[in-house]
Amino acid sequence: MDILTITPSAKQHIDKLCKEHNQWAVSLNIKGGGCAGFEYEWGFTDCKDFGDEVIETDEARLVIGQHSVMFLIGTELDYVNEMFGSHFDIRNPNAQSSCGCGVSVNFDMDQLEEAYEETGV
Repeated sequence: MDILTITPSAKQHIDKLCKEHNQWAVSLNIKGGGCAGFEYEWGFTDCKDFGDEVIETDEARLVIGQHSVMFLIGTELDYVNEMFGSHFDIRNPNAQSSCGCGVSVNFDMDQLEEAYEETGV
């Protein structure tokens, strides 16, 4: 079971990033901070740690850190090309609120735990 859905546009961009930077995978994690309480943290990784979720793209991968899995269940990841900038668009149904920056997010922890238990991940 994949934790999140990746659109074709996002897969292409992950592949492009990994190829350009000679990386095995793009990583996505949730960490404390930001104006809403948590924030999305992007990076690269050359390995999978125990408990990480690995989602294959066409030529690379997206790795979700084990502590971030429950925050991202049911999320859709898209890559949007706009006239004045391009970005990953994270449509997270678990987000209770978010900041206008698109990076900072807050969660209802009780609802999140219920969703996580239901998935059996």
